[in-house]
Amino acid sequence: MASPKILVVEDDTVILELIFRFFKQKNYQLKTANDGRSALEIFTYFNPDLVILDINLPDIIGYDLCERMQKSTDVYVMMLTSRINPEDKIQGFRRGADDYVTKPFDLQELEWRVKALLKRQARREVISSQTPLNVLVWKDLTIDPNRREVTVLGQGIELTALEFDLLFFLASHPGKVWSRAELIEKVWKVSCSISSDLRVVDVHIGQIRRKIQAVSSRSYLIKTVRGVGYKFEVLTEKNIK
Repeated sequence: MASPKILVVEDDTVILELIFRFFKQKNYQLKTANDGRSALEIFTYFNPDLVILDINLPDIIGYDLCERMQKSTDVYVMMLTSRINPEDKIQGFRRGADDYVTKPFDLQELEWRVKALLKRQARREVISSQTPLNVLVWKDLTIDPNRREVTVLGQGIELTALEFDLLFFLASHPGKVWSRAELIEKVWKVSCSISSDLRVVDVHIGQIRRKIQAVSSRSYLIKTVRGVGYKFEVLTEKNIK
């Protein structure tokens, strides 16, 4: 099995070299870039499994770079940045980040977060190579786990890899209430001891609702259960193809 491929985009040469040397010893395939333009060029031919991405790049803001990379692929993106304000973190998740790590950081924790994201990716690939899964249909909403496509009223909804995983997980357990901590462990594949900011779940749920609501009023399919978490609303029109 080929080693996972990681693209590290960081304009601080000291941090870039530190990350490169650390993960190189772990037998990952690595490419590095210190600006957005070169990152996009490398991204095209390298086809990484994961991108570790700084926000404050000299030419392209990391948020925009994240969106551009995910527009054509399901690549996982971990933002690694000195921006520590909650608003910046929320912005990162809204723009497609799968994880958000602030500087200064611990290399061991960074490695565990990388492993968690790559574990999700490996699981996704295993599922796609197995017997096709059932397509879920709730009247106007269709979720196809084989093509990783979501349609509402026949119109495609562009979700990030993590948004799709979260929606599909909830839809696969209709009516069951999940706490934020449980969703972190089930979908993110990270224990809450590593990812303590449970608001990340709220941000991604909000993004899914917003994208569905852009074409339909059925954003309420994911219902908030106060004081607990979320559940996928069961509709009588449900059927399985």
